Amino acid sequence: MTSPKILIVDDEENILNSLKRLFRKEPYEILTAINGEEGLKILDDHQVDLIISDLKMPEMNGIEFLKRAKERDSVPLRIMLTGHADLKSVLDAVDQGEVYRFLLKPWDDEELKMTIRQALDYCHLWKENRTLVKTVEKQRQILQELEKECPGISVVERDDNGTILLNEEGLNKTVDELVRRYEER
Repeated sequence: MTSPKILIVDDEENILNSLKRLFRKEPYEILTAINGEEGLKILDDHQVDLIISDLKMPEMNGIEFLKRAKERDSVPLRIMLTGHADLKSVLDAVDQGEVYRFLLKPWDDEELKMTIRQALDYCHLWKENRTLVKTVEKQRQILQELEKECPGISVVERDDNGTILLNEEGLNKTVDELVRRYEER
């Protein structure tokens, strides 16, 4: 399994360096950008699992950056880390950038580490869920095709006690043939 990639965007080099030091012993690949445009370029070249962005940055603020990052399917979670929190900024970040968490500077190292772990766990579950949904959809399509070829194959008959009744005559031959066909695909 590859290390989770975290993109940190902040216009203050000392903040970027502090966060890199904080996560140096963690199993993450840390990418940094000094502004929103640089962050978007990094997103063009890398699929990241999590973005941590400052709110107040020149040219493109954190809300605009996260809003544009959200438009990319590759970034499921975004965290806002700022020293300038007001209710309007928080609401805008949540509404426009779909921010997972809003954290204040100066941060508590352990709280930030725990938040990142939780966010990455959530990200992992989110990706796993997407994979499972695709698998279920593919299986549903196969079942529909099987039902066309062998009407009634997806119907389960039960007796009064709920026991599944099988018509074993020809069942094994039909199942074996269908399995063989789909394995050849």
